[in-house]
Amino acid sequence: MLPWKRLLRPLTALLLTAVVAVVPAATAHAAAPSSGWNDYSCKPSAGHPRPVVLVHGTFANSIDNWLAFAPYLVNRGYCVFSLDYGQLPGVPLFNALGPIDKSAEQLQAFVDKVLTATGAAKADLVGHSQGGLMPRYYLKFLGGAAKVNTFVGIAPDNHGTTLDGLTNLLPYFPGAEDLLSAATPALADQIVGSAFLTKLNAGGDTVPGVHYTVIATKYDEVVTPYRSQFLTGSDVHNVLLQDLCAVDLSEHAAIGLLDRIAFHEAANALDPAHATTTNCASVFS
Repeated sequence: MLPWKRLLRPLTALLLTAVVAVVPAATAHAAAPSSGWNDYSCKPSAGHPRPVVLVHGTFANSIDNWLAFAPYLVNRGYCVFSLDYGQLPGVPLFNALGPIDKSAEQLQAFVDKVLTATGAAKADLVGHSQGGLMPRYYLKFLGGAAKVNTFVGIAPDNHGTTLDGLTNLLPYFPGAEDLLSAATPALADQIVGSAFLTKLNAGGDTVPGVHYTVIATKYDEVVTPYRSQFLTGSDVHNVLLQDLCAVDLSEHAAIGLLDRIAFHEAANALDPAHATTTNCASVFS
């Protein structure tokens, strides 16, 4: 075996491990029904007239990613729904690994299902990690802008990631990128400079009619550099978590899984008319 081939598999494994290490492993929760959300009998209130669709990240699922944030919204009177997407044949529990454009089609169908069930004209979207990126394809290319009012991305890889420079090594290992694309297309799609990202970001980051919020942490070790998460556009609110609370140490996983300061800022984006100041004390809100 050629030397580069001996190094190819460890490099690919390292790429996968770098992501898995900071994304919650799927557990028995994935097979359990959600508690308090995905209730298709829920009818949006006058105070919260749009259902909220939660979009999980890479290797995650519709339950585990939202065990804290979904109840947070339900307790505030929202109708909340979450989906699984991007499944690969023969790979149980770990989702969001398939081609991202195909995952966006799954989101399209799910939003339509939620709007039909709730009777709402539009939904709001909140996504973590890849879940903060993939919906932009739906908004831009699949007609989602007509059906979505607000989109909140928590630690999204809007312009791809270098995984702290690890992806820069791929060109030195012939065949590595092809292997990554074949085995886990979504990972390849999220690398800086991918064909998917080039298409998605051509002509501007946003589409008219949608209110965008991005919430990032400077301690993100998955989406690097962290400022690449921010969007440019006329209706964009980019937020750095540490500007709200300097002592917040949340990294890529924690900001989406359990950070109530990030949750508070996301809730402000969903209901700006009743927004309150987000700061360190928001952990008690």
